[in-house]
Amino acid sequence: MRLENKITIITGGAGGIGLGIATAFAKEGAIVAIVDLNQQAGEEAIKKLQAISPNSMFIQADLSDTQALPSIVDQVIKAYGKLDVLVNNAHASRMKSFEDLTQEDFDFSFNTGFYPTFYLMQAALPHLKETKGTVINFASGAGLNGDVHQASYAAAKEAIRAITRVAANEWGQYGITCNLISPIALTPGVEQWAAAHPDTYQAMLDKNPLGRLGNPEADIGRTAVFLASEDANYITGQTMMVDGGSIKLR
Repeated sequence: MRLENKITIITGGAGGIGLGIATAFAKEGAIVAIVDLNQQAGEEAIKKLQAISPNSMFIQADLSDTQALPSIVDQVIKAYGKLDVLVNNAHASRMKSFEDLTQEDFDFSFNTGFYPTFYLMQAALPHLKETKGTVINFASGAGLNGDVHQASYAAAKEAIRAITRVAANEWGQYGITCNLISPIALTPGVEQWAAAHPDTYQAMLDKNPLGRLGNPEADIGRTAVFLASEDANYITGQTMMVDGGSIKLR
């Protein structure tokens, strides 16, 4: 129980990687507050999580509403009295060629990914100071590689990487660690994409040294558990590539 009674906020926690992380945290004793726009998915997810961690909760919220973001942290503090871990996982974007991208496309990506990450970090900071807590944000190979048709997503992800490194430098004095995970995982969305584009999916697997996509709980979730645990107290400002070796940072 490496995360026993650690109060954790996980955005996008009702499915995919977010639910995988929430499940891994709950199994290690954490109390998780999953945040998601999808009310039905959130209610279904929290039932599963409460079977493991009974005091966990679901908060329905539109992360693109920046004025509402501080209330997420407020609700968690009111319910539990503290905050130990903030996991900014949620992000949405549109795939378009560079020449077809619009300001609206960039706004959509930044408003669902970058700005929620930034404002939730700001709101969480006073409470993370008290617990010497942890921030886990999400990068992407799309930003590191410059994947085609991913300019708005890649730009937001690299912006998230930048502010995470700045926070690591500024917040280290408080004992707060700030790191990133850059994952590849077999989520329901990826499964749908693979079914529609089997040749492209196989080509991606062929380039992966381990020959598979990660499991949201066992691979991505367990890495997040490590970063939130005492085992990672001396790691900050880093991008953890949890992608089967697809990208090797230098």
